[in-house]
Amino acid sequence: MEILIITGPPYSGKGTQCKILNSELDFKHISTGDRCRLEKKNGTEIGKIMSQYEEKGDLVPDGIMKDLFSKILDENKDNKGIILDGYPRTIPQVNDLLELVESKGMKIGKVLNIEVPVSELLKRAAKRAETSNRKDDKNPKIHTKRIDVFEASTRPAIDYMKTKIKVITFDGLGTIEEITKRIKAAL
Repeated sequence: MEILIITGPPYSGKGTQCKILNSELDFKHISTGDRCRLEKKNGTEIGKIMSQYEEKGDLVPDGIMKDLFSKILDENKDNKGIILDGYPRTIPQVNDLLELVESKGMKIGKVLNIEVPVSELLKRAAKRAETSNRKDDKNPKIHTKRIDVFEASTRPAIDYMKTKIKVITFDGLGTIEEITKRIKAAL
């Protein structure tokens, strides 16, 4: 099984692009956020722990995410491939994922990194808040905090990934179709 990682700041359009790639590549889209919400909705032990962090806009601790991703990889081992959306987000998570992938005989194909200026991210966050039924999307302070957490934790993880895996960075401004075209060219 091959793993494709889509990364970038919150509100950069990762989920939208993953859904498009899901249908075109026949890879299963694994949204960390969706999976975490499912764990919380189902009242699993991991879900209860995650709730404490995510509702404040904080990252879930690395060890909990490693356990969850080990489970996700096992559940999807018979798929052609998966698209990871929202993981890894920290340097320890990069190392955890590399370790999990190697131990399970899988491989990471590419990492696609979407770059979007903060001013545009905040506009997209406000727009999503208008249409989303998610409680966490309604609070503008959480929008800013998520971006700050990304810059402090995930941006260094992306830089670190560049030393371990092929990372392709591209411009995330424009229409959904324009961004999709850039992603396809990168693939």
